[in-house]
Amino acid sequence: MEASLNTDIRTFISVAEVWVPHDGKLILKEGNYGALDDFAAASQSESFAFGEGLPGKAWADAKPTVLKTMSGSYFKRLQSAQAAGLTSGVAIPVFAGAELRAVLVVLCSDDNERVGAIEVWCQINGMMVLDDGYYGAAKHFEWVSQHTHFPRGQGLPGGVWAAATPMLFRDLGSGYRFVRADSAGKAGLTNGLGIPVPVPSSEAYVLTLLSARGTPIANRFEIWDARSAKVGSTNKAVLIDGICANEGVLWDDENPRMADAYKGIVGKVLASGIPAVEYKSAGTFGYDSVVALPIHQSGELSHIVAWYC
Repeated sequence: MEASLNTDIRTFISVAEVWVPHDGKLILKEGNYGALDDFAAASQSESFAFGEGLPGKAWADAKPTVLKTMSGSYFKRLQSAQAAGLTSGVAIPVFAGAELRAVLVVLCSDDNERVGAIEVWCQINGMMVLDDGYYGAAKHFEWVSQHTHFPRGQGLPGGVWAAATPMLFRDLGSGYRFVRADSAGKAGLTNGLGIPVPVPSSEAYVLTLLSARGTPIANRFEIWDARSAKVGSTNKAVLIDGICANEGVLWDDENPRMADAYKGIVGKVLASGIPAVEYKSAGTFGYDSVVALPIHQSGELSHIVAWYC
């Protein structure tokens, strides 16, 4: 299917990178840095010990970690990041049971126009409460989020918590299921992706990516179910939901809903259980980049979420 894509739109996320354990440290597996060549070069030679830098802190804390501002922080590549205009980031650890498989780091650039939200919600006393988040210019929505709690099954964080599966919400500003619809509409937020983030402890964490039309987190979201799609000795994943800004439906006779292990970026993640990032390759389907994030439940790969920018 031919897509009419507008790749000139600035996305909310500027950098995505995958760090994997090796000899007691985290080393860079791959990343998308766009035109930020100097920051990419600085990252290639970097590594992180347990608790060190943003990836190492997510590893040590065993939970998604938000860094709202890099200035004066523990961020190791601070000088290169500031030169690249990067100001904040989120690190998402990928655990399979107690084993850390990787840390996905996304970094953002701040200005007066970028609107969106990357939120981390945590279950406390039977409610999902905001652990931390980055909102760009959506300051009022940030305030509302800090003062909103979700019982199990309510809203995007509560729904993901109850179902233990990724979920997509559409039309956030008018959607009756989205508790913060009024403030989301005023902020220009459109679509939301909620992702469970399993950790070794009994705590429940949910990551939410809320996208705005002018500075979207992504132009395309996909949720793949990898729990039961197995044929013979071949692992498969089934596309169960998705949103395209420009393409209409995500599947038809030319775009089947099944992904095979080792084929394409979803198949790569299906085979490895490790996040993957690609930049301007055949696998990005005309977009600049794609990120695919695996979710392990009870030590087994259950879902893969992908977003295309």
